[in-house]
Amino acid sequence: MLVKSRIHACLLGLALGSLPSFPVLAQNNAAAPATGPKVAVVNVEEAISTCNEGKKELDALQQKYAPKETAFNKELNDLNNLKKQLETEAPKLGPEERNKRAKDIEMKERNLQRNFDDTRNEFQQEKLEIGNRIYQKMSRVMEKLAQQRGYDMILDVSTQQNPVLVFHPSLVITKDLVSAYNAESPAAAPKSAAAGPAKPAPGRTGAAPRKP
Repeated sequence: MLVKSRIHACLLGLALGSLPSFPVLAQNNAAAPATGPKVAVVNVEEAISTCNEGKKELDALQQKYAPKETAFNKELNDLNNLKKQLETEAPKLGPEERNKRAKDIEMKERNLQRNFDDTRNEFQQEKLEIGNRIYQKMSRVMEKLAQQRGYDMILDVSTQQNPVLVFHPSLVITKDLVSAYNAESPAAAPKSAAAGPAKPAPGRTGAAPRKP
């Protein structure tokens, strides 16, 4: 049965961007069979984020930025309290004091937004570096899978720009890629893995994201 769906993925609470776009095609040099090319489908972003090395590095990244996220939430809460306080006390304040408090709140809000944007950019850059680093090694594993199984092409459906709209779930080899990569990767499985296998994101097994 053909499956259609839209992928929505967010690795961390800060929602700071997705992993980078990767080449959508890995080719096998063997001649295509007379019956047509043998094709497989993989979600590279999912493979990177669910392999042992990816989990370990992304978990470490999340822990690194967790204190900053907590600090942002506290500052935002304090800012909202100041706004509510000003709204409540405004009728009792003189114009000068009211304007002074309003400007102070506005300045705090701008500073908070600027600091958040800077942190988001730093976070996204580090996550991109993790994805690129793992992909350099994972692409070699994909090439081995293509040769071993005789795939003529492997399509990556993890990006919004990919041209694949519909495909059969039996073509998906993301889990096979993760298993093969884990076998070659020195990274141990994260401790949290003992609680059970990670649940795949909705819509990631058997469907490509639709173009907006």
